[in-house]
Amino acid sequence: MTETPRMPAHPFDGDKLHEECGVFGVVGVTDAANFVALGLHALQHRGQEAGGIVSHDHELGFNSARRFGYVRDNFTKQSLMETLPGPISIGHVRYSTSGAKGQTAIRDVQPFFGEFSMGGAAIAHNGNITNADALRRELIERGSIFQSSSDSECIIHLMARSLQRNIPERMEDALRRVEGAFSVVAMTRTKLIGVRDPLGVRPLVLGRVGDGWALSSETCALDIIGAEFTREVEPGEMVVITAEGGVESHFPFRPQKSRFCIFEHVYFSRPDSIIGGRSVYETRRQIGVELAREAPVEADLVCPVPDSGTPAAIGFAHESGIPYGMGIIRNQYMGRTFIEPTEQIRNMGVRLKLNVNRALIEGKRVVLVDDSVVRGTTSRKIKEMILDAGAKEVHFRIASPPTSWPCFYGVDTPERDKLLAATMSEEEMRVHLGVDSLRFVTLDGLYRAAGEVSGRNPDAPQYCDACFSGEYPVAPADMIEKGFMLKAAE
Repeated sequence: MTETPRMPAHPFDGDKLHEECGVFGVVGVTDAANFVALGLHALQHRGQEAGGIVSHDHELGFNSARRFGYVRDNFTKQSLMETLPGPISIGHVRYSTSGAKGQTAIRDVQPFFGEFSMGGAAIAHNGNITNADALRRELIERGSIFQSSSDSECIIHLMARSLQRNIPERMEDALRRVEGAFSVVAMTRTKLIGVRDPLGVRPLVLGRVGDGWALSSETCALDIIGAEFTREVEPGEMVVITAEGGVESHFPFRPQKSRFCIFEHVYFSRPDSIIGGRSVYETRRQIGVELAREAPVEADLVCPVPDSGTPAAIGFAHESGIPYGMGIIRNQYMGRTFIEPTEQIRNMGVRLKLNVNRALIEGKRVVLVDDSVVRGTTSRKIKEMILDAGAKEVHFRIASPPTSWPCFYGVDTPERDKLLAATMSEEEMRVHLGVDSLRFVTLDGLYRAAGEVSGRNPDAPQYCDACFSGEYPVAPADMIEKGFMLKAAE
């Protein structure tokens, strides 16, 4: 298989939490892979490193294509899509959250495929398996030969060793051994399968497209193919879908209270998606409202750090009465502009992507609203750009609590000592960033914005918020084995 050249990372991308992955599947439509390509395009924000599609045709069997780069650059080519015929298909877009980061091989790109005694199956996984190292060691000792560095491949090997009668039952058997977070979309010759982990950390939704069915990480990808959103796949649920028989629902895991990832509301999901019956855009706007109530400031302009800070900035401006303005303009075409950037261009850093609207900024006290602060490097550069444009004051308002703990459930997070909030107080961060004020929305404020009127229940949190609280709903077994220290009980 020919490898497409990989895109260089943006020079400041290390200062953002990266989306995990996106999964999509369709059954019961003509040329299902074309629908999957469109769905993956809508999910591109969840992973820009690579993508893959598997399809099955009654005469030609299983076919697959995996490529580095954007969906639009690979899976819009007729010559490629013609090699993926059939009425059932699944796909995956990837940002590496496990394996050798920065050294991803084409063999690490999902979906993964396995040939079993009862037929073939392909699987695409969004999330992270927290006991993958232990499972891999066990499987290798028993003779399994791994082809990739991905934790997701463990599921295929566990299925191969299962003694259950059919592929859905083997998948149930395998996933009972898995710890962590997983939303899985899989396919056999005739069945489309979707599964969420018992806590429902990662999203998965079900939709109706014509006479067929679709599974997706987000509702926005259903919209692009004209599918009708039916419902969310429940935490701990397995749906097995056929074109003729429709949707069968199973609950193979011990019931647990759901702990959906709250950062999906803050940053990961597209603002035009629906989560838990709520508009992601509206939740982000409401975060800005909570910020304005919790951390008011005298200023002349509220300005978002585009694009993820925009809804919260609109909410902050509306609640505070301070005018809203696009003080920073984003270059929408930065992604592929510099194939081989020179050192001089790299040193321009954030200016490759963002530019200050000097006429709007000059002489004003500016409130910058951003979604998060990770390492703080980008925040400092943006602050310098705003001051260079003549701003009198710079105030940061952050639409999430301080990110002080790494995520082990499918988000590429720096090690804890690289997280600014893990080593500094809010005031120390303010000094480090060199801004006039710095305030984060509180965890209670974030929960209120997400629809929990009374805020966060400390005895039974409604979401997974480990990146803010250090309270992990599933112990990260592999990381603990490597010496990671959990937060001490208070």
